[in-house]
Amino acid sequence: MIQVKKEGIILEKTIRGFENEGVLNPATILVGDTIHMFYRAVSKGNYSSVGYCNLQNPLVVHERSDVPIIFPQFDYEVHGVEDPRIVKIDDLYYLTYTAYDGVNALGALATSTDLVNWEKKGIIVPQMTYAEFSRLAGSKGVINEKYLRYNEHHKVTERKGKPVYVWDKNVIFFPRRINGKIHFLHRVKPDIQIVNSITNIEELTVDFWQNYFLRFNESITLSPKYPHEISYMGGGCPPIETEKGWLIIYHSVQDTLKGYVYAACAALLDLENPQKEIARLPYPLFKPELSWELKGEVNNVCFPTGAVVIGDTLYIYYGAADERIACATISISALLTELMLNTPKNEK
Repeated sequence: MIQVKKEGIILEKTIRGFENEGVLNPATILVGDTIHMFYRAVSKGNYSSVGYCNLQNPLVVHERSDVPIIFPQFDYEVHGVEDPRIVKIDDLYYLTYTAYDGVNALGALATSTDLVNWEKKGIIVPQMTYAEFSRLAGSKGVINEKYLRYNEHHKVTERKGKPVYVWDKNVIFFPRRINGKIHFLHRVKPDIQIVNSITNIEELTVDFWQNYFLRFNESITLSPKYPHEISYMGGGCPPIETEKGWLIIYHSVQDTLKGYVYAACAALLDLENPQKEIARLPYPLFKPELSWELKGEVNNVCFPTGAVVIGDTLYIYYGAADERIACATISISALLTELMLNTPKNEK
């Protein structure tokens, strides 16, 4: 079993109004010698914005902003800007987040050339009712019954005067084009899906998504397989390019007697065809074990969202119990070796 070192808490909430309930689920990117961290900051009433700090030592905060960097401005995000992830593609930084309007939680995008000034592009995932999703995704046959369980919303079609949509979250871009195309992961429970056929964001139209869901089964990249991920799973950190494939650090969810348990997990996807799974650990990379992971705003949570590689060390930044930000480290070469022992061929 792979060895992971939990380095401890990196960032905690403050008395500032925008982050006095919790800090969690950070996006991280290494530029030069500086790690830029964009984190979810929660205020009273569960309203979220994005705070900022930077680290010149991977485990020590150097500078921290006393105001949010990205905050709710539009109706589609009026209740929160949540769970950012960040990559750089070509000369542009892509920061994805979950926009929450009090009813629907949907993937949105902001872009920047300098990590300071951000242009919001709006919601980029479909705004689709479960009835429409079911009709399209089920056009070629029966879909997994868990899609009904997690997305049908007890047949409620309207809430607070707004239509209820299928929640599509955890939008995470690959950090470069693959065969000239932009790729990103997203999640309609319980699986992780992939978009792999666009050259620019403007192609994500209503027609695009309708055609996409007509071939929905072809888009599924990772599905629950092991006990620790049996309830559902979702994207975590942005994919990391390695010689063995795209390293995916994702989160898994298991329903237990103590409630849902969120763990960090690892898989490998093919470099040229990331829809193809190469390997997956049959056990969590790490899970809630320490007091500050077991108890918080939401108990039993290790939720990985940011990662940087320095030398052979992979630093994984994660939300701990939805209240604080922590870091775990691992040898990336050792992790790749362990993953290659868990390919489909080796499972037989």
